[in-house]
Amino acid sequence: MIVNRLFKMKKYFYISGILTLFVLMSFIYLDFFSSMTKVDYIDGSKTLKFTTKMNTNHISDAIKINPNTAGFEAEVKKYVNNNFDVYVNGSPKTLTFTGSQVSGETVWVYYETGGISDISTLRIKNTILLSAYPKQINLVNIAYKGKLKTMNFQRGKEVNEVSF
Repeated sequence: MIVNRLFKMKKYFYISGILTLFVLMSFIYLDFFSSMTKVDYIDGSKTLKFTTKMNTNHISDAIKINPNTAGFEAEVKKYVNNNFDVYVNGSPKTLTFTGSQVSGETVWVYYETGGISDISTLRIKNTILLSAYPKQINLVNIAYKGKLKTMNFQRGKEVNEVSF
């Protein structure tokens, strides 16, 4: 009887140990795929200014270029231009890139579009890193005349629109 009870306890601890190991292993490699874009309306210049923050390794893998090479900045700008579209009141807007920088694990890209006197609707198509990373989530925070709106993008939801 004691031997039987010891065997059951040993079996219980063995199964508990394996389950604990599986749970711990699931947290060992947890990579989070996201980008964040901040959009600010500058009333004086009638401009929307965009700042996009991405993970350096993720964008580097997507565009297949080392972030320490001279051509990295140009390729990142081209990539963002091909994967981010803006429509103000139904009209497409051209994005002008104003700079970028690599700061360790983060790449910052700066761009803008001008000639915007009033926004009733803002539609954005954001496919940044969605083809490279299936679980990628892109957030866009928009500040317009004291109002703050947030959009999120993922596979299957690449286009979003807000009204002001």
